Amino acid sequence: MTDEKQAPAAKDTLAFECDLPDAPEKVWRALTVPELLAAWMMPNDIKPETGSRFAFAGPDAPIECEVLDAEPGRLLRYSWRERSDTGDADGLDSIVTFTLARTVSGGTHLRIVHDGFVQAATPAVAMASAGCRLWLSAYKSKPLIAANAPYLLMRAA
Repeated sequence: MTDEKQAPAAKDTLAFECDLPDAPEKVWRALTVPELLAAWMMPNDIKPETGSRFAFAGPDAPIECEVLDAEPGRLLRYSWRERSDTGDADGLDSIVTFTLARTVSGGTHLRIVHDGFVQAATPAVAMASAGCRLWLSAYKSKPLIAANAPYLLMRAA
């Protein structure tokens, strides 16, 4: 990462950091190539261009997103708007940010922040303190709603 200090996470924020052995270019592909992103998250039609809109095929209803920032190999930020299949307006409106930085060994320091995530804690959210490696390899049933709950990030790329 850069020498910038990371702001402390807000109360309704999920934040994870980990070092991955893979280069930022590979991690970037896992975050921005629809087929690779779908392998660990959900089916989607992402285009990593600022201003582009895309959707994840959520478990109950589509999750509507808009790319707010895209700096290849470094930063991806998008809005995350989740509604129930009934169109309930009380869904989740939040921001997801992936920050990538090359480590000294050539791998990637990955920071994932899901701002505005105020849903009741699920077992996966409760396990968040187990660390990023858990998130990268553990979840195999239906996808979680939190954007920072990947289970096959590096295997996908």
